[in-house]
Amino acid sequence: LFLLVVVLHFIHVQFSFVVQAFTIPCSALRTRVVSLKQEQQLSLVRKTTISIVPSSTHAHEHYSDRVLLKSSENDTNNENNNNNNNDKNGNGPFDLTTTLFCSGLAFDAYAEPPPNSSRWERGSSGCNVAFQSPSFTRNIYKGLLQIQPIKCTDLPDEDDSTEKLITGSGKDAYVLVAVAEGKWKEDIELIEKSKFNNGVLDLQGCAHVGRSSTAWSNVNEKKAQQMMKNVKKVEEGYMGAYHIPSSWGKGGQAIWENDTPFYLYVQDPKDARVVFTVMDDDIVGKGDPIGSTSRKLFDILPAANVDDPLSFMKSQILQKMKNGEQIDLNDNEALIKNIAQEWEGDLKLTSKPRKKDKNGQIATMAAAGAMMAGPAGAAVGGIIGSLYEGEARGRLFVKIKYMPIPKVSMNREKYKVKGGLPGVDWGELYEKHIQQQQTINNQNELSSSSVDEKEEEDNNYNDDGEPITQKQQQDSHIGGKDLEFCCFINHDKTGCACAIYRSLEKKMIAISFRGTCELVDLLTDASITQEAWVEGEDIEKDDAVKVHVGFRKSLNSISRKLKELLLASIAPGNSISEYDLIVTGHSLGGSLSTLFTADIGEYGIDAGRGLPQLEPSEPWYSSLASNFFNNKDMKDVVDSKSPPRPKSLKMYNFGSPRVGNKEFTEKFDSLVGNGIDEAYRIVNGKDVVARLPRTVNALNLVSIGYEHCAPTVLISLPEAVGDGDDGNSDVVETETKPLLWIEGQSEGSCPVRDGSMLIDPLAQGSLIGDIVSAVQNKETSTSSTAVSTKEDNYLAKGDVLSKISNAVKDRMETFTASDLISVVGLDRNFVERESKIIQSVFSGEALSHHMEDEYYSAMGRACGFKALVGDEIQLMDESEL
Repeated sequence: LFLLVVVLHFIHVQFSFVVQAFTIPCSALRTRVVSLKQEQQLSLVRKTTISIVPSSTHAHEHYSDRVLLKSSENDTNNENNNNNNNDKNGNGPFDLTTTLFCSGLAFDAYAEPPPNSSRWERGSSGCNVAFQSPSFTRNIYKGLLQIQPIKCTDLPDEDDSTEKLITGSGKDAYVLVAVAEGKWKEDIELIEKSKFNNGVLDLQGCAHVGRSSTAWSNVNEKKAQQMMKNVKKVEEGYMGAYHIPSSWGKGGQAIWENDTPFYLYVQDPKDARVVFTVMDDDIVGKGDPIGSTSRKLFDILPAANVDDPLSFMKSQILQKMKNGEQIDLNDNEALIKNIAQEWEGDLKLTSKPRKKDKNGQIATMAAAGAMMAGPAGAAVGGIIGSLYEGEARGRLFVKIKYMPIPKVSMNREKYKVKGGLPGVDWGELYEKHIQQQQTINNQNELSSSSVDEKEEEDNNYNDDGEPITQKQQQDSHIGGKDLEFCCFINHDKTGCACAIYRSLEKKMIAISFRGTCELVDLLTDASITQEAWVEGEDIEKDDAVKVHVGFRKSLNSISRKLKELLLASIAPGNSISEYDLIVTGHSLGGSLSTLFTADIGEYGIDAGRGLPQLEPSEPWYSSLASNFFNNKDMKDVVDSKSPPRPKSLKMYNFGSPRVGNKEFTEKFDSLVGNGIDEAYRIVNGKDVVARLPRTVNALNLVSIGYEHCAPTVLISLPEAVGDGDDGNSDVVETETKPLLWIEGQSEGSCPVRDGSMLIDPLAQGSLIGDIVSAVQNKETSTSSTAVSTKEDNYLAKGDVLSKISNAVKDRMETFTASDLISVVGLDRNFVERESKIIQSVFSGEALSHHMEDEYYSAMGRACGFKALVGDEIQLMDESEL
């Protein structure tokens, strides 16, 4: 039996790895394979699952009637709960409204902006930003460049024989354009002093790169015209680019006349330099640079170098109106067209990369030298051939338009949170929840008319002693009335992605990490090995703090850029210390939110690096100085030597896998109450992802060492949350089914944590342990009874044997298969839990409970609503209890 259980557990662990690597689903993937109609059909089955009871009268405890609370006599029975007790580690109280707000943002992050949008800022290192809020964009940038490549002439022929066979004899040219800001010294030296470089590809501080389409050398003008008539080709992104082959004494040409313009944001036009690189595309890979050139923006467009773009725009429009031009001041497009500065011309490519293969030219020069001076000439010719690099070839024709972005106040439209799955409306669910809470609060105010006048007066003041207006009391929206979707960040190589939201009214910033959505995300999930949390630390030490290597690598690819944008999200004149920061995410996004919260909680918002490292990082404000703010704005910032911290830091994530070892968990939990104000992991029922990666050290064969951080919150009733009266049942009977189980506050041990597989066969609760305990208790009670004669002594011993026999008999009457498991030293609760996990995986519940529609329904039930995909959200009533 022992071997059978061990084998089954081993199979389960291995199967869990397979589930993690290939079947960790997300709402975005499910949208592609399950139609909305199918979702509605599935949802009908769930309409009668779990009912709720009315909310409590106190706003901060409105969910208490749906929480399974821990009884006082069992407070010390569960060590796992004690380790995560909220009072012990200073964790703030769990808040259902914050949870619902975060759940909407966690799934809203799956809706990535369209890839062909002009809002995207393509980073040279693969880190990209899509700016969604005009107001937020105006906080960061001063201008916008529109780039329209026209053609490139005098291109050399293809020197790669393989590419010649596939795409033709000419260069398959496309153009990369970037704006290099003047404060990046390395980039400026590269541009001004180095004749041999890779142009845009070598820029370190460039945040934005634009790209044209590729003019393939096997596509001529006639073929391009035919392809433009093909609707499918146009839908796939073809824009009519073509190639003109080289002729005698004349290089090839690449034509992009019909290409859609792309846009580059400019932070400071005075220091901005526009860098152009013509690339040779490859069927496999991104290709190699052909040549590059650069120009200062104000050399091309002198009008870009103005201190007050708004006054300049007014003067330009007035001057044109004085000259008799008709300008409609109500037509925004016409205004932009009239104030935009344009330039069209050609730029000679002035730099190129060094040649990689010089064998051909060395042989040619050696042969020429041999013909002229014999062996000595061949040697000299070979040396000359090895040193010769040649000149950059090519001339780029381009059209540029610069549009200043004035710093003007503007109305911020409230962003409506939807979600990643059609038929889901998280924003509507949140609004209904807020309305319900306001109704409850109004009823409480009427019912509490007998409250002491002084107490009522005190309640009308905030923590700072300032009076709370009626408008502030009624507006309980965490996102306020001006919630903005500021920007979306992703990385080409790692697939890591997140969204930034803010409310300037509430002084709140929220970061939502996207979950598993692409193939590269699955590869991230499947990397279960660990590395040091602080880069450079020795992971061989016994107390090394280690985390999931895939999660860390993924977050590190965008972390620094994310912190820069986070610090730039505040209103002008404000400090980040005045803002509340909320971090959330689902699935993979949940694990990334944990790592990011741990970094901010311990070190502050250090924008001088990505994730923690032993090597000294740049000053935290250095990237801000070159990316977002001018010297005047940075004066007060530099005075603060340590990285800034938000006013409060909260983390609520959903279906998060485990991210690190025991030491990392201890570090994270030590920060709760000391850098992290609130931290909770919300898990829907049998969600299998929240139980991954598996902790294999239970078998004592190999140690993976994964543990969960922060308390677990189950938003549906678990099958095993405590011990029954008879010692066998793991289900606590209550009058109504609780929809919230909070670790550290509710009965029982957390079913999401692994626990220990092996126990002492004599431990209390095991079959042998219970029998031994019964015998000891009966013997103790008998030994304390006084006997006067031998006869009484024999009678007493017989009575003891009878009582022991009855106790053993009573225990054996409750004998189950799990008791047999405890005989060989296996924890029966552990084995039963593992068996249920395996059953849920094969039944499909383990994966379906991880989906957005299931979390949507579960969060709706927890708040008192029926929330089904494609259906109208309805309030549950008492008849459904």
